[in-house]
Amino acid sequence: MANKPTSFVRSLVGPIASTRPSGAFPTDVSGTQMLSVLPLLYNAAQFVSLVRGGAMTKKFLSLVALMFVVPLSLAAQDAKTVLQAASKAMGDVKSIQYSGTGHLYALGQAYSPTSAWPQNNITSYTRTIDYGSRSSKEELTQVEPTPPRLGGAAPFAGEQKQINLVSGQYAWNQAGNAPQPAVAAAEERQVQIWLTPHGFLKAAMENNATAKKGSEGTTVSFTTGKFKINGTIDSQNMVTGTETWVANPVLGDMPVETAYSGYKDFSGVKFPTMIVQKQGGYPVLDLAVTGVQPNVSLNLPVPEAARTTTLPPVKVTSQKLADGIWFLAGGSHNSVLVEYPTYLVMIEAPLDEARSTAVIAEAKKLVPNKPIKYLINTHHHFDHSGGVRTYVAEGSTIITHEMNKAYYEQVWKAPHRLEPDRLAQNPKKPTFMTIKEKYTLADAGRALEIYPLEGDTHNAGLMMVYMPKEKILVEADDFSWPAGTRSGPRYHANNVNLYRNVQRLMLDVKTIAPLHGDPVPVSELEKLATS
Repeated sequence: MANKPTSFVRSLVGPIASTRPSGAFPTDVSGTQMLSVLPLLYNAAQFVSLVRGGAMTKKFLSLVALMFVVPLSLAAQDAKTVLQAASKAMGDVKSIQYSGTGHLYALGQAYSPTSAWPQNNITSYTRTIDYGSRSSKEELTQVEPTPPRLGGAAPFAGEQKQINLVSGQYAWNQAGNAPQPAVAAAEERQVQIWLTPHGFLKAAMENNATAKKGSEGTTVSFTTGKFKINGTIDSQNMVTGTETWVANPVLGDMPVETAYSGYKDFSGVKFPTMIVQKQGGYPVLDLAVTGVQPNVSLNLPVPEAARTTTLPPVKVTSQKLADGIWFLAGGSHNSVLVEYPTYLVMIEAPLDEARSTAVIAEAKKLVPNKPIKYLINTHHHFDHSGGVRTYVAEGSTIITHEMNKAYYEQVWKAPHRLEPDRLAQNPKKPTFMTIKEKYTLADAGRALEIYPLEGDTHNAGLMMVYMPKEKILVEADDFSWPAGTRSGPRYHANNVNLYRNVQRLMLDVKTIAPLHGDPVPVSELEKLATS
């Protein structure tokens, strides 16, 4: 099939080439290379029209039109052939269930800006996917390593069990008998179905995929919704990797890369025995697969709560802690606003642009006509830095630990095409003030002190803010009130280290304003740290 267009092209190219000097026009061009010589062919057409008249020109123009169509149809045909061969080799399934053990890593919670995401151990893992209904059920049990690891993510004691589900456009988690809607997770959970080996083949067949030969196999590409998905199929017709990009407030269009290796036969179906997925360049999951069952039944009726719940608007509440100091809460993460005579200082920009935009609006309502001159960023973890770019767009100077500056400057260069934020739409160079040791920001009787914490295992560059006149301490993650699900050796170590730093620095703290939870007397920290 592929030789016929090439022969036809040569039959047309030959007479044209004979009118040119020797070597000026290639006659050994393959069908898939024709587009690269279009400019030369156009010049040849001009020459032919002068020498031989209109008939030859018409014949040549037919060739040019054909060249636009043939490579595209060949690419589609090649992709279909590749996908059919892979489906035959791997086995065509309607559903699949695989299980194993491995590690789960906390995206965006690295101990330092240059280290990998911290890992927990997966003691059991089972995922069941029904491709026809676009449904997935992921069940896992994880434990924290001993001794306690470095880095973030909410600490816990013993085993933590998760059941994460998606069916079509609806996502939810199952904690006991009560489903918990997970609206924000639905889109990514859905695309994760098509990143699995068999899911990739099915989605590629349905979405007009194209194919291109590469050094490691054939790269098959397609687009579903806003996601472009690539996959590699090797010479044995096995899917060895898939990749796509998802929106992340810090990393922008973040790569999601999954590698599959060690294929074995499970009841007539080929499936990898090792799965490694990376997000943002570091692993978020590695799984040693020990069991696979093809064509298992998965019935996931969508709970009413998941079907009817929508993303709520961002809520910001304000609580006055002292004159000119407000605690801005209303969600899972908090900020603190401090008023100076001619400007404002904001402590923390968590989560994303939506949260930062709402917090900035509340600040302007509380204190009109004063700019937010400084944003204090306590550490680089994504849930505490996802809104920093919004303050750059606002014109604020970013106060952060010195180790974070180069990291932010580098990762903020990534495109934000999937979900453009203000800084992507109107780029500007960020202004930083970096902290290595105690720094005091004082102006006309108002003062706050910034301290990097010593010996912290949550984040290497974690900083806390102390207001000596008001005796208020603002801190992130080492102490939360109420603690909620935070527990275990790692959380206790954080409590102890925070308390030791307060004592070492001889800070006269009366109130802790945690960036998770509610303001409380410092005695609550003392109880936890000394117990």
